[in-house]
Amino acid sequence: MKVGIIGAGGVGSACLYAMALRGSAREIVVANRDAKRASGTIRDLQYGTLLTPAVAIRAGDVEELRDCAAIVITIGLNEQRGGATDRNDAAGRLRLLEKNAEIYRDIVPKLAAAAPGAILLVVTDPPDALADVARAAAPRSRVISAGTFLDTLRFRFHLAQHLGVDARSVDAMVIGEHGTSQVFVWSLARVAGTPVIPALLPKTMGAETFRERIEEEVRFANIGIIEGTGASRLGIGVAVARIVEMILRDEKAVIPIGSYQERFGVTMSLPSVVGRNGIERVMPLALSMEEEGALRRSADVLKAAQRSAT
Repeated sequence: MKVGIIGAGGVGSACLYAMALRGSAREIVVANRDAKRASGTIRDLQYGTLLTPAVAIRAGDVEELRDCAAIVITIGLNEQRGGATDRNDAAGRLRLLEKNAEIYRDIVPKLAAAAPGAILLVVTDPPDALADVARAAAPRSRVISAGTFLDTLRFRFHLAQHLGVDARSVDAMVIGEHGTSQVFVWSLARVAGTPVIPALLPKTMGAETFRERIEEEVRFANIGIIEGTGASRLGIGVAVARIVEMILRDEKAVIPIGSYQERFGVTMSLPSVVGRNGIERVMPLALSMEEEGALRRSADVLKAAQRSAT
């Protein structure tokens, strides 16, 4: 099946690279405002595709996205260029919303016109708020956000490091905003069915200290990466490739991912069934009172951002 990628910058290129290596799609079209950059990216990778699962990759314009099952949108100002790398700034990625919303209002109607049946997957930061911008710009399109899927992978990874287990054996999730108000669902964090808290806590660390350390590592993982490399792109590239596979293969996989939540009036992440139609349903979630309150606060943060973007 055919997938489109909008943007040939660091994140767009990482998505393309991961999809090609994994064989996520049979055909991938990359569209970029600077067509020469898109062509160069394709030329760089095309020789390596002789060693990957069969995939046709090419640069093209928006009109060539027709028949795409999914379109991954990565264009926009990133965290470093947009000044969103201060650990003490409560706005976090939402600081990028105003400028990136302008870009989305221009491009999304064109994508909807070219590929009305495609699922639009918003990856640009801040993805949840921009998904709502995209919904307003193309009301008939199915719009989802990469949301907290990558945050969830980071949560599992850092838990595993501290607990000394394989991260694939950790069952844990982050919900709400892909940003500073994200919610760590500690009440349901498990390893082989055993609750992380209190059963698996390191002997040298109390529950509150353990939680704070893990949450800080996850919440600011992107900033640590940016300080080292200038941009966070490789992890999200693999995560996006995996989401695309869930859609194209109609997997009915369940992950925390962003979609419009009528209950809260914004796009935010909850565990959801992902398949050919995008988000097929949202799973019920038994949260603690503390987590439910944190989720409402996360929604309020996104609502305030939504109002500022209109």
